[in-house]
Amino acid sequence: MKLFCKILLCLAIACNCCAAFGQTDDAQSLVKQAVQFNKDGQFANAIDKYNQALKLDSNNIYANYGIAYSLLAAGNGKDGIPHLEKVIKANTSLTPDAYDLLGSIYDKNHETEKAIDAYNSGIKADPKSQSLYYNLGLVYFRDKKYADAEKCAIEAIKIDPKHASSQRMYALVCFHQNKRANALLGFCSFILLEPNTARSAEAYGNMQHILQGGTLKPAPGEAPLANDAATIALNQAITQSVAGAAREKHATATDELTAQLKNIFNAVGQLAEKQTGDDFFRKYYAAYFYQLVQTQNMPAFARQISLSTPESVAWAKANTQQMADLDGWLKSTARGFE
Repeated sequence: MKLFCKILLCLAIACNCCAAFGQTDDAQSLVKQAVQFNKDGQFANAIDKYNQALKLDSNNIYANYGIAYSLLAAGNGKDGIPHLEKVIKANTSLTPDAYDLLGSIYDKNHETEKAIDAYNSGIKADPKSQSLYYNLGLVYFRDKKYADAEKCAIEAIKIDPKHASSQRMYALVCFHQNKRANALLGFCSFILLEPNTARSAEAYGNMQHILQGGTLKPAPGEAPLANDAATIALNQAITQSVAGAAREKHATATDELTAQLKNIFNAVGQLAEKQTGDDFFRKYYAAYFYQLVQTQNMPAFARQISLSTPESVAWAKANTQQMADLDGWLKSTARGFE
Protein backbone atom coordinates (compact mmCIF):
# COMPACT_ATOMS: atom_id res chain seq x y z
CA MET A 1 0.00 0.00 0.00
CA LYS A 2 1.18 3.52 -0.73
CA LEU A 3 2.31 5.50 2.28
CA PHE A 4 -0.43 7.70 3.60
CA CYS A 5 -0.03 11.42 3.09
CA LYS A 6 0.06 12.16 6.80
CA ILE A 7 2.71 14.88 6.71
CA LEU A 8 0.22 17.74 6.65
CA LEU A 9 -1.63 16.17 9.55
CA CYS A 10 1.64 15.87 11.48
CA LEU A 11 2.37 19.51 10.78
CA ALA A 12 -1.06 20.63 11.93
CA ILE A 13 -1.07 18.64 15.13
CA ALA A 14 2.50 19.63 15.97
CA CYS A 15 1.57 23.28 15.70
CA ASN A 16 -1.40 22.75 17.99
CA CYS A 17 0.29 20.70 20.69
CA CYS A 18 -0.99 21.70 24.10
CA ALA A 19 -0.19 21.19 27.74
CA ALA A 20 -3.34 19.13 28.14
CA PHE A 21 -1.37 16.18 26.81
CA GLY A 22 1.64 16.83 29.04
CA GLN A 23 3.86 18.19 26.28
CA THR A 24 6.84 20.37 27.17
CA ASP A 25 7.85 23.42 25.16
CA ASP A 26 11.18 21.83 24.23
CA ALA A 27 9.49 18.65 23.04
CA GLN A 28 7.03 20.69 21.01
CA SER A 29 9.87 22.53 19.29
CA LEU A 30 11.59 19.25 18.43
CA VAL A 31 8.35 17.82 17.03
CA LYS A 32 7.98 20.85 14.76
CA GLN A 33 11.52 20.37 13.50
CA ALA A 34 10.82 16.69 12.87
CA VAL A 35 7.69 17.55 10.90
CA GLN A 36 9.71 19.80 8.64
CA PHE A 37 12.26 17.03 8.05
CA ASN A 38 9.35 14.73 7.13
CA LYS A 39 8.09 17.28 4.64
CA ASP A 40 11.55 17.40 3.08
CA GLY A 41 11.75 13.61 2.92
CA GLN A 42 14.60 13.51 5.43
CA PHE A 43 13.14 10.71 7.50
CA ALA A 44 16.35 9.76 9.35
CA ASN A 45 16.65 13.34 10.62
CA ALA A 46 12.99 13.36 11.55
CA ILE A 47 13.41 10.15 13.54
CA ASP A 48 16.35 11.67 15.38
CA LYS A 49 14.32 14.74 16.36
CA TYR A 50 11.36 12.63 17.46
CA ASN A 51 13.67 10.50 19.60
CA GLN A 52 15.03 13.64 21.23
CA ALA A 53 11.47 14.80 21.94
CA LEU A 54 10.57 11.43 23.43
CA LYS A 55 13.56 11.55 25.78
CA LEU A 56 12.04 14.73 27.19
CA ASP A 57 8.45 13.47 27.12
CA SER A 58 8.09 9.73 26.49
CA ASN A 59 4.28 9.91 26.42
CA ASN A 60 4.07 12.74 23.91
CA ILE A 61 1.41 11.44 21.53
CA TYR A 62 2.51 13.64 18.63
CA ALA A 63 6.11 12.52 18.85
CA ASN A 64 5.00 8.88 19.14
CA TYR A 65 2.69 9.19 16.16
CA GLY A 66 5.24 11.15 14.14
CA ILE A 67 8.09 8.74 14.69
CA ALA A 68 5.87 5.83 13.68
CA TYR A 69 5.10 7.63 10.42
CA SER A 70 8.77 8.40 9.81
CA LEU A 71 9.81 4.82 10.55
CA LEU A 72 7.25 3.52 8.07
CA ALA A 73 8.42 5.99 5.44
CA ALA A 74 12.01 4.89 6.07
CA GLY A 75 11.11 1.22 5.63
CA ASN A 76 11.09 0.25 9.29
CA GLY A 77 7.40 0.39 9.99
CA LYS A 78 7.26 -2.43 12.51
CA ASP A 79 9.52 -0.43 14.83
CA GLY A 80 6.76 2.14 15.03
CA ILE A 81 4.12 -0.23 16.41
CA PRO A 82 4.98 0.31 20.13
CA HIS A 83 4.76 4.06 19.56
CA LEU A 84 1.33 3.77 17.99
CA GLU A 85 0.17 1.56 20.84
CA LYS A 86 1.02 4.43 23.19
CA VAL A 87 -1.01 6.84 21.08
CA ILE A 88 -3.97 4.47 21.02
CA LYS A 89 -3.80 3.90 24.76
CA ALA A 90 -3.94 7.68 25.35
CA ASN A 91 -7.43 7.66 23.76
CA THR A 92 -7.34 11.12 22.19
CA SER A 93 -8.56 12.57 18.90
CA LEU A 94 -5.41 11.12 17.32
CA THR A 95 -6.45 7.54 18.08
CA PRO A 96 -8.25 6.86 14.74
CA ASP A 97 -5.21 8.15 12.81
CA ALA A 98 -2.97 5.90 14.89
CA TYR A 99 -5.11 2.89 13.95
CA ASP A 100 -4.96 4.01 10.32
CA LEU A 101 -1.17 4.16 10.38
CA LEU A 102 -1.00 0.87 12.28
CA GLY A 103 -3.12 -0.76 9.58
CA SER A 104 -0.74 0.60 6.95
CA ILE A 105 2.24 -0.93 8.75
CA TYR A 106 0.60 -4.35 8.98
CA ASP A 107 -0.58 -4.15 5.37
CA LYS A 108 2.89 -3.26 4.12
CA ASN A 109 4.20 -6.32 5.97
CA HIS A 110 1.51 -8.53 4.42
CA GLU A 111 -0.16 -9.17 7.78
CA THR A 112 -3.62 -8.91 6.30
CA GLU A 113 -5.75 -9.94 9.27
CA LYS A 114 -3.90 -7.60 11.62
CA ALA A 115 -4.34 -4.78 9.14
CA ILE A 116 -8.08 -5.49 8.90
CA ASP A 117 -8.37 -5.55 12.69
CA ALA A 118 -6.52 -2.23 12.99
CA TYR A 119 -8.67 -0.50 10.40
CA ASN A 120 -11.89 -1.84 11.94
CA SER A 121 -10.77 -0.66 15.37
CA GLY A 122 -10.12 2.76 13.87
CA ILE A 123 -13.59 2.82 12.33
CA LYS A 124 -15.11 2.04 15.73
CA ALA A 125 -13.16 4.99 17.14
CA ASP A 126 -14.21 7.27 14.26
CA PRO A 127 -17.04 5.98 12.02
CA LYS A 128 -16.69 9.10 9.85
CA SER A 129 -13.10 8.52 8.80
CA GLN A 130 -13.00 8.26 5.02
CA SER A 131 -9.36 7.19 5.07
CA LEU A 132 -10.00 4.19 7.29
CA TYR A 133 -12.81 2.87 5.09
CA TYR A 134 -10.76 3.44 1.95
CA ASN A 135 -7.64 1.73 3.26
CA LEU A 136 -9.65 -1.17 4.65
CA GLY A 137 -11.25 -1.55 1.23
CA LEU A 138 -7.84 -1.74 -0.40
CA VAL A 139 -6.83 -4.58 1.91
CA TYR A 140 -10.03 -6.47 1.11
CA PHE A 141 -9.51 -5.81 -2.61
CA ARG A 142 -6.02 -7.28 -2.61
CA ASP A 143 -7.30 -10.21 -0.57
CA LYS A 144 -9.96 -10.76 -3.28
CA LYS A 145 -12.79 -10.11 -0.82
CA TYR A 146 -14.55 -7.97 -3.38
CA ALA A 147 -17.95 -7.73 -1.72
CA ASP A 148 -16.35 -6.49 1.50
CA ALA A 149 -14.22 -4.05 -0.50
CA GLU A 150 -17.34 -2.75 -2.24
CA LYS A 151 -18.99 -2.02 1.13
CA CYS A 152 -15.92 -0.08 2.23
CA ALA A 153 -15.79 1.87 -1.03
CA ILE A 154 -19.44 2.85 -0.62
CA GLU A 155 -18.85 4.14 2.90
CA ALA A 156 -15.76 6.04 1.77
CA ILE A 157 -17.71 7.66 -1.07
CA LYS A 158 -20.55 8.63 1.24
CA ILE A 159 -18.07 10.44 3.48
CA ASP A 160 -16.14 12.08 0.62
CA PRO A 161 -17.80 11.77 -2.81
CA LYS A 162 -14.99 13.77 -4.42
CA HIS A 163 -12.27 11.32 -3.42
CA ALA A 164 -11.35 10.01 -6.85
CA SER A 165 -9.54 6.92 -5.58
CA SER A 166 -12.63 5.72 -3.70
CA GLN A 167 -14.68 6.03 -6.89
CA ARG A 168 -12.02 4.08 -8.73
CA MET A 169 -11.95 1.37 -6.08
CA TYR A 170 -15.72 1.00 -6.24
CA ALA A 171 -15.55 0.57 -10.01
CA LEU A 172 -12.72 -1.96 -9.85
CA VAL A 173 -14.25 -4.15 -7.14
CA CYS A 174 -17.56 -4.16 -9.01
CA PHE A 175 -15.70 -5.04 -12.21
CA HIS A 176 -14.17 -8.02 -10.41
CA GLN A 177 -17.66 -9.14 -9.38
CA ASN A 178 -18.91 -8.83 -12.98
CA LYS A 179 -21.25 -6.02 -11.97
CA ARG A 180 -20.75 -4.35 -15.31
CA ALA A 181 -23.26 -1.50 -14.87
CA ASN A 182 -21.94 -0.62 -11.42
CA ALA A 183 -18.38 -0.72 -12.70
CA LEU A 184 -19.10 1.34 -15.82
CA LEU A 185 -20.86 4.13 -13.93
CA GLY A 186 -18.19 4.00 -11.26
CA PHE A 187 -15.46 4.48 -13.84
CA CYS A 188 -17.42 7.39 -15.33
CA SER A 189 -17.59 9.02 -11.89
CA PHE A 190 -13.89 8.48 -11.32
CA ILE A 191 -12.88 9.99 -14.65
CA LEU A 192 -15.06 13.05 -14.02
CA LEU A 193 -12.97 13.68 -10.91
CA GLU A 194 -9.65 12.76 -12.52
CA PRO A 195 -10.09 13.27 -16.27
CA ASN A 196 -6.62 13.30 -17.75
CA THR A 197 -4.15 11.04 -15.95
CA ALA A 198 -2.62 7.63 -16.46
CA ARG A 199 -5.26 6.21 -14.10
CA SER A 200 -8.09 7.78 -16.08
CA ALA A 201 -6.67 6.36 -19.31
CA GLU A 202 -6.61 2.94 -17.64
CA ALA A 203 -10.19 3.42 -16.43
CA TYR A 204 -11.28 4.36 -19.95
CA GLY A 205 -9.68 1.15 -21.19
CA ASN A 206 -11.66 -0.80 -18.60
CA MET A 207 -14.82 0.93 -19.79
CA GLN A 208 -14.09 -0.12 -23.34
CA HIS A 209 -13.61 -3.69 -22.14
CA ILE A 210 -17.05 -3.59 -20.50
CA LEU A 211 -18.69 -2.05 -23.57
CA GLN A 212 -17.17 -4.75 -25.75
CA GLY A 213 -18.78 -7.40 -23.58
CA GLY A 214 -15.68 -8.40 -21.67
CA THR A 215 -15.83 -9.89 -18.21
CA LEU A 216 -13.11 -10.92 -15.81
CA LYS A 217 -12.71 -14.67 -15.79
CA PRO A 218 -12.18 -16.40 -12.44
CA ALA A 219 -8.62 -17.38 -11.65
CA PRO A 220 -7.70 -21.06 -11.85
CA GLY A 221 -9.32 -22.90 -8.97
CA GLU A 222 -11.87 -20.17 -8.29
CA ALA A 223 -15.58 -20.80 -8.70
CA PRO A 224 -17.41 -18.81 -11.42
CA LEU A 225 -19.22 -15.74 -10.19
CA ALA A 226 -22.92 -16.21 -9.52
CA ASN A 227 -24.69 -12.88 -10.00
CA ASP A 228 -28.18 -12.22 -8.70
CA ALA A 229 -31.14 -11.50 -10.97
CA ALA A 230 -30.81 -7.72 -10.62
CA THR A 231 -27.15 -7.74 -11.69
CA ILE A 232 -27.88 -10.07 -14.60
CA ALA A 233 -30.62 -7.72 -15.80
CA LEU A 234 -28.31 -4.70 -15.59
CA ASN A 235 -25.56 -6.57 -17.45
CA GLN A 236 -28.03 -7.48 -20.17
CA ALA A 237 -29.12 -3.86 -20.41
CA ILE A 238 -25.55 -2.89 -21.28
CA THR A 239 -25.28 -5.61 -23.91
CA GLN A 240 -28.56 -4.56 -25.52
CA SER A 241 -27.70 -0.86 -25.36
CA VAL A 242 -24.35 -1.37 -27.09
CA ALA A 243 -26.00 -3.55 -29.74
CA GLY A 244 -28.57 -0.84 -30.38
CA ALA A 245 -25.86 1.77 -30.88
CA ALA A 246 -24.00 -0.55 -33.25
CA ARG A 247 -27.00 -0.59 -35.61
CA GLU A 248 -26.57 3.14 -36.20
CA LYS A 249 -23.97 4.97 -38.30
CA HIS A 250 -21.49 7.17 -36.45
CA ALA A 251 -18.98 9.65 -37.84
CA THR A 252 -16.35 8.94 -35.20
CA ALA A 253 -15.59 6.42 -32.49
CA THR A 254 -16.53 8.97 -29.83
CA ASP A 255 -19.86 9.63 -31.53
CA GLU A 256 -20.48 5.90 -31.18
CA LEU A 257 -19.43 6.07 -27.53
CA THR A 258 -21.93 8.90 -27.03
CA ALA A 259 -24.71 6.74 -28.46
CA GLN A 260 -23.67 3.76 -26.36
CA LEU A 261 -23.69 5.75 -23.15
CA LYS A 262 -26.99 7.41 -23.99
CA ASN A 263 -28.60 4.01 -24.43
CA ILE A 264 -26.95 2.63 -21.29
CA PHE A 265 -27.81 5.54 -19.01
CA ASN A 266 -31.41 5.43 -20.18
CA ALA A 267 -31.76 1.67 -19.85
CA VAL A 268 -29.92 1.36 -16.53
CA GLY A 269 -31.70 4.37 -15.08
CA GLN A 270 -35.14 3.03 -15.92
CA LEU A 271 -34.28 -0.50 -14.82
CA ALA A 272 -32.68 0.50 -11.54
CA GLU A 273 -35.77 2.51 -10.58
CA LYS A 274 -37.69 -0.76 -10.46
CA GLN A 275 -35.07 -2.72 -8.55
CA THR A 276 -34.55 -3.02 -4.82
CA GLY A 277 -31.62 -4.12 -2.71
CA ASP A 278 -28.89 -1.72 -3.84
CA ASP A 279 -30.08 1.75 -2.91
CA PHE A 280 -26.60 3.23 -3.23
CA PHE A 281 -26.18 2.24 -6.86
CA ARG A 282 -29.73 3.12 -7.77
CA LYS A 283 -29.74 6.59 -6.19
CA TYR A 284 -26.13 7.71 -6.42
CA TYR A 285 -25.12 6.30 -9.79
CA ALA A 286 -28.08 5.21 -11.91
CA ALA A 287 -30.37 8.15 -11.09
CA TYR A 288 -27.59 10.69 -11.59
CA PHE A 289 -26.54 9.51 -15.03
CA TYR A 290 -30.19 9.07 -15.98
CA GLN A 291 -30.57 12.80 -15.27
CA LEU A 292 -27.52 13.55 -17.39
CA VAL A 293 -28.85 11.73 -20.43
CA GLN A 294 -31.95 13.93 -20.40
CA THR A 295 -29.74 16.95 -21.13
CA GLN A 296 -27.86 18.09 -24.23
CA ASN A 297 -24.53 17.40 -22.55
CA MET A 298 -23.86 13.83 -23.65
CA PRO A 299 -21.50 14.65 -26.56
CA ALA A 300 -19.36 16.74 -24.20
CA PHE A 301 -19.57 14.08 -21.50
CA ALA A 302 -18.33 11.37 -23.88
CA ARG A 303 -15.33 13.55 -24.71
CA GLN A 304 -14.69 14.40 -21.07
CA ILE A 305 -14.32 10.77 -20.10
CA SER A 306 -12.21 9.93 -23.15
CA LEU A 307 -9.66 12.76 -23.00
CA SER A 308 -7.00 10.06 -23.20
CA THR A 309 -7.77 9.92 -26.94
CA PRO A 310 -6.53 12.58 -29.42
CA GLU A 311 -9.97 12.80 -31.03
CA SER A 312 -11.64 13.86 -27.79
CA VAL A 313 -8.88 16.34 -26.96
CA ALA A 314 -9.33 18.02 -30.34
CA TRP A 315 -13.13 18.05 -30.00
CA ALA A 316 -12.97 19.58 -26.53
CA LYS A 317 -10.69 22.38 -27.76
CA ALA A 318 -13.03 23.10 -30.67
CA ASN A 319 -16.20 23.01 -28.55
CA THR A 320 -15.34 24.98 -25.44
CA GLN A 321 -18.91 26.17 -24.88
CA GLN A 322 -20.29 22.64 -24.82
CA MET A 323 -17.58 21.62 -22.38
CA ALA A 324 -18.41 24.64 -20.22
CA ASP A 325 -22.10 23.75 -20.31
CA LEU A 326 -21.29 20.23 -19.12
CA ASP A 327 -19.11 21.62 -16.34
CA GLY A 328 -21.95 23.89 -15.27
CA TRP A 329 -24.38 21.00 -15.16
CA LEU A 330 -21.99 18.84 -13.15
CA LYS A 331 -21.46 21.62 -10.60
CA SER A 332 -25.14 22.53 -10.24
CA THR A 333 -26.77 19.10 -10.22
CA ALA A 334 -27.23 17.56 -6.78
CA ARG A 335 -26.17 13.97 -6.32
CA GLY A 336 -27.45 12.22 -3.25
CA PHE A 337 -27.51 8.85 -1.57
CA GLU A 338 -31.18 8.86 -0.60
